Amino acid sequence: MNDIYIQFTRFSAFYSPLISTMSGRFLEEEGLRPSHSVAPAGKSAIDSLLDGSAHVVQSALSQGLTSLEKGQAPSAIHFAQINEKDGFFLTGREPDSDFRWEKLRGKKVLVDHGGQPLAMFKFACHKAGLDYDAIDSIDAGNGAAMDKAFREGRGDYIHQQGPAPQQLEHDGIGYVVASVGEVIGPCGFSSLAATREWLDSDMAKAFMRAYRKTRKYINETPAREIAEAEAGFFPQTPKAVLTETIAAYQTLGCWTPHVEITKAAYEVTLDVFEHVGRLKTRHPYEAVCASPPGV
Repeated sequence: MNDIYIQFTRFSAFYSPLISTMSGRFLEEEGLRPSHSVAPAGKSAIDSLLDGSAHVVQSALSQGLTSLEKGQAPSAIHFAQINEKDGFFLTGREPDSDFRWEKLRGKKVLVDHGGQPLAMFKFACHKAGLDYDAIDSIDAGNGAAMDKAFREGRGDYIHQQGPAPQQLEHDGIGYVVASVGEVIGPCGFSSLAATREWLDSDMAKAFMRAYRKTRKYINETPAREIAEAEAGFFPQTPKAVLTETIAAYQTLGCWTPHVEITKAAYEVTLDVFEHVGRLKTRHPYEAVCASPPGV
């Protein structure tokens, strides 16, 4: 049994395709004993690849694009998708089965101001025909601070990744009214990254065999069963909330069965960052992405 070290940039049920390689014991079936961590504040998960403390990390294509915009070759390569859609939801104070993005005009919206979440939110507004500047966008801090602010009555709407919106519904504080991913459609949102050297290893091929099995499992297994297996990773989240979150992502189609980062999804990601002014050049796919090992 070989040890494999996995690091997450963010840790939530949204990344269940990677979490389930561990909770579903798919890595162990391939002779890999996993341990995981979350990148500490101020340190990129990519740094852990470079210092050898992680073999594979949860990242995003925007990481490679940012390096290229600085004139630097990316230090890691993105070789498989985790989520092919944005996983953030919009939650309001009241149920609204007839929600339209135009209803955000003039409203106070607690928006996640992280680089990619904010870019995607702005692009979703654009796709929905709403000028982002027409809303009162509030930066309330990190995810925990945003959640606390909304619970204390600040804002009309809040923009969050699961399971935070599902927890708000569970607590009777808010109601999910929209999905950013539904508006944007397929894109290269979050991905697996590693060094090019590691991708040539036998461990990488074993990891990929496990990951392909996990993608099939995550699409074909009832949400309740996945939540039961993952529960130990989310001790503070009620199983009902975890189940609802996983079901929402299955329905949204974030976890498509194929593992490859498609060129079509990559191009949409370029559209997003071009729209918000973070790209001067539409960088080639091969500068950021590679085929999964073993292909």
